[in-house]
Amino acid sequence: MSSNTTMLKYLKISGTPYDAGLALGEYGREAVHEHLIHSPAWHKVMCWRDSDKLAHMEALVRERHPSCWRELEGMAHGLGLPLKDVFLWNCRGDVLAMTPDGCTTVLLPGRDVRGLVHNEDGDPGFAGHCAIAEMDVGGVKFSSFVYPASLPGHTIAVTDSGLAVTVNNLRGLHVGAGVPRMVLVRALLGERDLAGATRLLNESPRAGGFHLTLAHRDSPDLLSVEFIDTHCSIQVVEAPSLHANHMIHRSLRDRPQIITGSSGWRQIVGDQLLADSADPSKDALAILRNQDNQNFPIYRDASDDCDHENTLATADIRVSRNRIEWQVYSSRNGPPQFHMIDGRRAEKQD
Repeated sequence: MSSNTTMLKYLKISGTPYDAGLALGEYGREAVHEHLIHSPAWHKVMCWRDSDKLAHMEALVRERHPSCWRELEGMAHGLGLPLKDVFLWNCRGDVLAMTPDGCTTVLLPGRDVRGLVHNEDGDPGFAGHCAIAEMDVGGVKFSSFVYPASLPGHTIAVTDSGLAVTVNNLRGLHVGAGVPRMVLVRALLGERDLAGATRLLNESPRAGGFHLTLAHRDSPDLLSVEFIDTHCSIQVVEAPSLHANHMIHRSLRDRPQIITGSSGWRQIVGDQLLADSADPSKDALAILRNQDNQNFPIYRDASDDCDHENTLATADIRVSRNRIEWQVYSSRNGPPQFHMIDGRRAEKQD
């Protein structure tokens, strides 16, 4: 294995939802035309172009989340692709279980400080083409890890209103035709507290599923959320734990899903590392960098990864009453590339 040393870009984007989407599309255009539209995942997803399910999801987004739709319109323009194709790509986890999205999160509860420490695992073809985007979209301010051709928010995000979010893929086999999961978590970034965020997740008609870790400056709670089309399970985290992108909540773990070898072993190894740790808060980064299991490491940088995913960034987010301080790493062993305070880049870099 070789260490991933690909640096992330930093974007500052502001304006209307259409303006924001346009800027994101223009940023991702080269990677999308050189890599994404030639990938097997793209072609599998595009088979759903003319489906009734896609038409129903589009109608829901237009009705319930028109600003997200405008963002997608701008993105399609910036990418130079048909809007239907860009929307469908942002529904990839709602129509196809095996998309190249993974991730692992260590959840660290605490009354004074909550920790969300996260490996962002995705398509290695996007290495060098991802970014941290500092965004002001119609007055909603946040920063998020972004992939080319994807809405912000379904990865790592922190808002100026005090919300911190990390997201793990779930590969459910029975998926409804509700609001696409990536649109739902994009809309979540406009919520000002945990109550609003959980209400949105509970009350929305949902399509595909995600695991979310949620924290807010104004709450002592750290939440672990697993949602699919028919269920939304919200748990207050009581002890340090790990989530490796498959359903593990008691009410959902027996639902039909794909648990890949990587996802299953990352959960097993991570749970054991946490159990062996005398100080999980201190050891969280080391756990996410672990490669003791050569076939199924937690930190993934193999060219022949079994799920066709690599770790593209790691975020160490600490939420306290006064602020959210977070570091973003773009390599396994190097120093943080970005030091962030709340939803923006700190003026002084380490």
